[in-house]
Formats: sequence, structure tokens, C-alpha cells
Amino acid sequence: MNFEIKPLGLVGVGSEKCDALIVLVSQDFKPAKDDLSQLVAQALKSGDLEAKPGKPLSLYRPVQANAVRVVLAGVGEGSARQVRSAVGAALALVKSAALKKLVISFAAPARDEAVRAAVLAAADASYVYTATKSKAEGRTLQKVVLAATNASEVKLSFNRAVATVAGVEVAKEWANRPANHATPTLLGQAAQELAKIAKISCEVLGPKEVAKLGMGSFMAVAQGSEQPLRFIVLRYDGAAKTKAPVVLVGKGITFDSGGISIKPAAEMDEMKFDMSGAASVLGVFRTLGQLKPAINVVGLIPACENLINGRAVKPGDVVTSMSGQTIEILNTDAEGRLVLCDALTYAERFKPAAVVDIATLTGACVVALGSVRSGLFSSNEALGDALMAAGNVAQDLSWRLPLDDEYSEGLKTNFADVANVAGRAGGAITAAKFLQRFTEKFPWAHLDIAGTAWKSGAAKGATGRPVGLLVEYLLAEADRK
Repeated sequence: MNFEIKPLGLVGVGSEKCDALIVLVSQDFKPAKDDLSQLVAQALKSGDLEAKPGKPLSLYRPVQANAVRVVLAGVGEGSARQVRSAVGAALALVKSAALKKLVISFAAPARDEAVRAAVLAAADASYVYTATKSKAEGRTLQKVVLAATNASEVKLSFNRAVATVAGVEVAKEWANRPANHATPTLLGQAAQELAKIAKISCEVLGPKEVAKLGMGSFMAVAQGSEQPLRFIVLRYDGAAKTKAPVVLVGKGITFDSGGISIKPAAEMDEMKFDMSGAASVLGVFRTLGQLKPAINVVGLIPACENLINGRAVKPGDVVTSMSGQTIEILNTDAEGRLVLCDALTYAERFKPAAVVDIATLTGACVVALGSVRSGLFSSNEALGDALMAAGNVAQDLSWRLPLDDEYSEGLKTNFADVANVAGRAGGAITAAKFLQRFTEKFPWAHLDIAGTAWKSGAAKGATGRPVGLLVEYLLAEADRK
């Protein structure tokens, strides 16, 4: 989809030919004498339009605008959350096969966060998955024009938002694909495609290379599947070689049956989304390739299926991780931490400034936080604070959860250095405590996106989170340095 920003107020936007025009009206709106401004003023005065979000007013071919449909939408104070909500609600009123060009106009000078929110909302509302449909009609919306009188002042935020959309849609695309269309091999090929972008390189390791590295924990998860594992190493080199990189580690379980500790049949199809962490890493690299910030980033994706055959790992088996620590696998459905721990050990070789792993790790995190916020854990206060702040800017929210040492008690076992699960209580925290054992050599954070990576029900599909959060964090780091 093509995005453009133009320096237009309501005086000029009325003559912009389009299929739909959305006018965002804040609570401090002051009408000028042009026809469109007067239309907004009359709608507010009559009570048909409210400046607060939630009650958009739809009009068909009004004489005040050169648009087939016009929607006046209140945005309250004009915060990112309010703008995103208003654009989503307005688009629901005009979304149709005829919608090819959309104009979104700010009735007052736009703020950076509002511009970002409008771009992301328009992209999200118009996204259509088509990869495995035989006669699918794709996205009809071809062009979105943002109109703001201060367009030049918010152009940087606009460009970052457009690039973030590209990354979010890569993440959605790969997370939405069924497991037979998103195998570990295909994920590796997707990463190699990204390496065609300047400053990005890629290496894909297979079973022999992974065995040579001693990734016994990762290999144990993969051994029940006919699909060969892949360990994907992406690099974005945007700064001097002497600058320590940020490492992103994405869980890449392309399908999770639970293994011998098999999952219930109901909604098991949604376990194709268990590689959403990996998909988000691919998405972030797509955005980095477009924006080219001055930062070095490494992406690590341990990709495999967790299935059942005669070779599958069994409850009670003990494996040796790349770090040398032995692990008793009490539950084969707690496999994400088993692939991540070896990737975290591998990350040491980059002498990273920080490591962030992203994983659909625990149902316990869904119980704790639902689908609004991702779970955030960090052994480093500055890193944890930076990720929280980035999520707030991106409206890709997280919530900090504890890492008290006492939570490790349940991971003790008589038969290995550590068990891969503790009891039910605090399950998201004990999973994070397991991962923390493999992160002593660098600042580390863990994002549990089990509740935020996809939606169920009629709106079933990937959300592309937390690409927005990660991009904002990396851009802030690049700006800081």
C-alpha cells in the first residue's frame, strides 16, 4: 500500500478527489470559514458529532468535499490511542471493494504520535490475508494520503510509521500462514529474501551445524518432526563494527502439538501462531532495511516443529543445552524455553549490548494480562524501562512482571541441573526464570506475547505485535547513540 503525506488543511483537503475522506476532529477544534470547517462546526453544534472518540458521523457525497464518502470522527485530546480508535471506527463505516484511495485529514496541526497512530490504524484495518486462498481478493485500498497543515514537522514520524507498517505486515503474513506453508525451511528462505536488502545479511544453519554447536535442548524439541530444524542468523549492520549489537531472539515453533504432553484438540490449529516471535524478528528486520538507522542488530530464530513420532522427546528425558547445563524435560509442551535457551547461549558470541527474546511462551501470561499487554521481564532496569517506554510510544503495550529468585525453587530437580517447568502458580514467571539462567553474560529482557500475538474467534489472525515496540526501542537506541 502506498502512503503519502501532504501539507493540507481543511481548506485544501475538500478538493482532494478520493473514495473516502476521514476528518479527525479534536476537542479544541476551531473552525475556519471554509465549507468543510463549517460542516464540522455545524455537526458539533447539532450534537450529531462529538469531539470525543466513539461516535463518527458518516456522510455520502457532501457538497463540501470531493469525496464519495466523508466521515467526521472525534479524537478527543488527539492522543495516539484516541486517534487509532477513531480511524479504526471510521474505516469500518467506509470499508468496501470500492475503497481504493483514502484521505485522512487532521482538522488541527497533527502531533507525531497521532500521525503514527493514523498510519498504523489505516494499515491494520485494511490488511487482508491471501497467501493460501485460491480466488482471494486482496487489499482493495491502494493509497492513503495523510493531510496535515504541519506535514513537514511530522514527516519523520510519518516515514517511521510507514516503515513499521511494512514490518508489521511481514510479521502478520508469516504468523498467519498455516504450518505446511511456514515450515522451518520456508522461514529460512524468508530470512534469506530479507538479506537482499542493503545492510542485511543472513546465515541459515541446518541439523548438522546445530549438532556441532551442541544445541542439545533445541535438537530435542525438533527430533519428533520430519521437518528439519533451522537456526536462522540475521544481521543488520547500520553502525560501526565496534558498536555492540542488540540481539533479538524469536521463538520459531512453526507448529506446536505439545509433543507427548499433547495439547487439547480444540483450537490446536492456532498453534501455527507459535512462531509469532520469529515472525516479529523478520518484521523488525524488514523495517530496519527501510529506515536504515545507525545501529547494529542481530536476529536469532531457532525454528522447528514440536510433533510426535517414535523419536519424540519424552517426559523425564534429560538433555544437555549448549551452555552445558542439563535439563529434565518434565513437560514436552514447555518447548519454547528449550529452543530459546540454546539461542540465548549462542547470542553470547556477539558480545551484545542487550538481548531481547520474544516468544508466545505461556498460557499463564494470557491468564495474567489477557490480550492487551505483553508480559515483560528483565534482569536490567534500564533495558526494562526502555522497552516499557517504547511500547507506550508505539501503543504496543507491555507490563513488567517480577523475577524474584524465590520463583526458581520450583525448577529444582533431583535428576538434572534444572527442570523445564515448575508448578502452575506463576507459570509465566517461572518460565522467565528458566530463561534467565542462560543470560548471565549480557543485559536481557523477555517478552511473553502469548496473549498479544494473535486474535481468536471471528477476527482470528496475527496482530504483528510486538514489531512496533521493538522498532521504537531500536530507533530510540540508535538516536541515543
